[in-house]
Amino acid sequence: MNKKEKAAFVAENLERLYPDPPIPLNHHDAYTLLVAVLLSAQCTDARVNTVTPHLFALADNPHDMAKLDVEVIREIIRPCGLSPSKSAAISELSKKLVEEHGGEVPADIEYLETLPGVGHKTASVVMAQAFGEPAFPVDTHIHRMMYRWGLSNGKNVVQTERDAKRLFPRELWNPLHLRIIYYAREYSPARGFDLRKDFITRKIGRKSVINEWLRKNPGVTLEGLESENA
Repeated sequence: MNKKEKAAFVAENLERLYPDPPIPLNHHDAYTLLVAVLLSAQCTDARVNTVTPHLFALADNPHDMAKLDVEVIREIIRPCGLSPSKSAAISELSKKLVEEHGGEVPADIEYLETLPGVGHKTASVVMAQAFGEPAFPVDTHIHRMMYRWGLSNGKNVVQTERDAKRLFPRELWNPLHLRIIYYAREYSPARGFDLRKDFITRKIGRKSVINEWLRKNPGVTLEGLESENA
């Protein structure tokens, strides 16, 4: 298969597995999603979802958050890690939103990227999941899968995003980036992934990835795996 055919195979199978993928971070508007995504840096979504109810009980909008002492925010979000920088960013971006947009989160990716603690990926997630604007946020799961599937060279997330947008139809970007995340977590984790389970990599994966796995699993052949799962 060429890359376009591989991309079509991925899209078709992931839509079958995850027809309506939920947004993994609990939120109720663009602001609470923005804060949740910021907290998810180097932290699992599951942990973020246990922390945000306590934070949002005190402040779930920029006006209230801006009034909280940074130390109060820091103590609540401590389980998410990087609490000094994250708490400062949440406080500062809240004040900036109040001062510059009346406490509203604008559907403007360039503006969102100017907010403290908000990078391109976070801004892209908010644009896609809060505003429904086509975007392809690349996290570690998507970066890993695009490399394993031979759809990107793994050089950096900027290149991975560029390749994903080139290979997949624009109308699929928003649901597809979620589908890839769910597939990566369930079928192809960073450590201990198994070609007996990871059927997409087994079918279209980069040869070096497949060969390395086979080397570590002597006695297993690709032909044997295909016949077992036929």
